[in-house]
Amino acid sequence: MITTPPGLYFLSIAYVASLFPGMHFLQRLSSFSNICSTLVLRTTNALLAVICSILIYEIITHLKPSLDDKKSTLQAVILSLYPLHWFFTFLYYTDVASLTAVLAMYLLVLKRKYMFSSLFGVLSVLIRQTNIIWMLFVACVGVLEFTKIHQINNVRVDESRVSERKGAQSAHSEGVSNVSNLRKRRFSTNMDVPNNFTSQTTVSSTPYASGLLDEIQVIILKSWHLKWELLTSFSPFFMVFVAFATFVCWNGSIVLGAKDAHAVSPHFAQLLYYSLVSAVFTFPVHFTLGQAAVLLRSFRQNRLLTFFQWFMALTAAFLSVHFFSIAHPYLIADNRHYPFYLWRKIIRYHWSTKYLLVPLYTYSWFSIFSSLVKSQQKIWTLAYFLASAATLIPAPLIEFRYYTIPFFFFILHSNINNSKSWLLLGILYLAVNCFTLFMFLFRPFFWDHEAGIQRFIW
Repeated sequence: MITTPPGLYFLSIAYVASLFPGMHFLQRLSSFSNICSTLVLRTTNALLAVICSILIYEIITHLKPSLDDKKSTLQAVILSLYPLHWFFTFLYYTDVASLTAVLAMYLLVLKRKYMFSSLFGVLSVLIRQTNIIWMLFVACVGVLEFTKIHQINNVRVDESRVSERKGAQSAHSEGVSNVSNLRKRRFSTNMDVPNNFTSQTTVSSTPYASGLLDEIQVIILKSWHLKWELLTSFSPFFMVFVAFATFVCWNGSIVLGAKDAHAVSPHFAQLLYYSLVSAVFTFPVHFTLGQAAVLLRSFRQNRLLTFFQWFMALTAAFLSVHFFSIAHPYLIADNRHYPFYLWRKIIRYHWSTKYLLVPLYTYSWFSIFSSLVKSQQKIWTLAYFLASAATLIPAPLIEFRYYTIPFFFFILHSNINNSKSWLLLGILYLAVNCFTLFMFLFRPFFWDHEAGIQRFIW
């Protein structure tokens, strides 16, 4: 049963329609319906995967302008091989189209083209309804960037005014012969200019030097000061959100199709699974002695606060695993998916196994946070965590492909500059892709209760 909006089908119709005139001219096909084969429909995702890799490259060059072209290309190629994205390039699933639309929306926000970005937000929601969360996240990032750019422009204007005032005052002082007036003028200049300039510089550095609460306060004050500009720029996102909320009220739920099988559930353990999967797929960054030393160093700098954070995180993780770990009927019955085996062979291997994994989940999240705050504001990291939680927690079924979009936002903003780490990631991704492709093609199996060949997929 179809459980997502028809956005991918709209894209497929447009793609097939673009192929039909040429195929008909070559007399390969007699009707439009003949071209809608499984192979042709799957090439829709192949085309979208190419577009997605270009978007990844553009985002990398925008976020890291100092990175040379070869390294940017290498990182884009490696991220395009991310196993949970690469595998579904060859199947007719919504994941590739969903990621492409979300990344296009994000790139346009970074380029401050908010109207076009909101249009891709509409497309992303039409492909998968949970992308409304990522549209809100992208809009929040846009607000942060908008206020930051406005502040930088204000600082530059103040600096130019200060320099102009100094130049005018120095030229004026040369033509004045009265020594007492000259001293008064210099004294007045020294009292006015530095104070004005210092206040602007302090505000500019606040988001990076202060804590999370200070960042939130600064953003609220700036947003209020720029309320009309923000309302004008980001009203398209608000309109999309209102339209989506209206649809949810009319539909009675965010779920489409099989509402009973995909009912919204408090699956807090899903957020823990995501952290470990993301850390594993970036193991050269997280599971190293250097990263462990970074976390230990932060603990030594503020032992009381860090101990409290770890204690609360471990407590929340234990409670999530104990009370909010859901075994969906599809998970325990469908042996075509790899989470079926991970659930049975690892998580459910022994009653204590799921609890023994809690420290690893917690370490993974702290490592992710540590990686993000090196290059992003704390409020950005908080918004990312909330968006990931809002997307993953309501999903009762463990599906690793649900992790793709939050993973890409995470790794694109992680400060991974070591070429060796990227090469190790590339080797890991190639090895996993070869394994999953081999299992899919050469290890088919059959079900006794259902006809047809079954294959292993994510």
